[in-house]
Amino acid sequence: MTEWIDLHAHLDKLQEGPDEALRLAREAGVARVVTIGTDPEDLAVVVELTRRHPGVVYGTLGIHPHEGVKYTAEIGRSIERHLSEPGIIAVGEIGLDYHYDQSPREEQRQAFRAQLDIAARHGLPVEIHTRDAEEDTVAILNEFRGRVTGIIHCFTGTRWLAERALDLGFNISISGIVTFKNAEALRDVVRFLPIDRLHVETDSPFLAPVPLRGKQNTPAFMVHTAKFVAELKGMPLDQFQAQMRANALRMFPKLSG
Repeated sequence: MTEWIDLHAHLDKLQEGPDEALRLAREAGVARVVTIGTDPEDLAVVVELTRRHPGVVYGTLGIHPHEGVKYTAEIGRSIERHLSEPGIIAVGEIGLDYHYDQSPREEQRQAFRAQLDIAARHGLPVEIHTRDAEEDTVAILNEFRGRVTGIIHCFTGTRWLAERALDLGFNISISGIVTFKNAEALRDVVRFLPIDRLHVETDSPFLAPVPLRGKQNTPAFMVHTAKFVAELKGMPLDQFQAQMRANALRMFPKLSG
């Protein structure tokens, strides 16, 4: 049986701890989990988790736009030093967030460009966060057209953003938000997306899907979102599962190692 791959989780932020979360994930059929770097303080944790759980936990290294003001050339060099680790599959979570503006926008843009450049030089994909910053996100990604690919994670944007991301070679990753009552516009985008450009993730511990809203999300809950998206796409679950695995391995080649 093909097993699920959760392409975006924050294992270090789960109340039950990574080991218990991974046990629950295995029981639910989630065989691999990608844990995400967001801050200078958690990058070493991501690397250590991939070393402790080889072939099960993979990771990304990057500075989240909320922390963009913390990005420095030295942090960039630190990220680069670990990109050859077998469990590190991408640069991320990087991007722009103009909704909360927790870092000044110019610092966000500078950090975004610098990390896209790192990904381009190392031939790695990226995991991108974008919120209320669609035009600037597309403009910056266009600067790297043909040099960087990856996923727009936890997609909640417009069809305009989805179309331009696809044109730039990026795929779209869907979280439990798609199951929320007020997410019909997002469901319309999912119906539009080509099946070979689509992914499913948890973004745990955030955004638990219906029927588990209000609980802490965990990689094991990915199956609820996957079933919902499979129904939106009119696919039997086993075929959808195999397609999601194929999409993940194509986008993130180091996952197959």
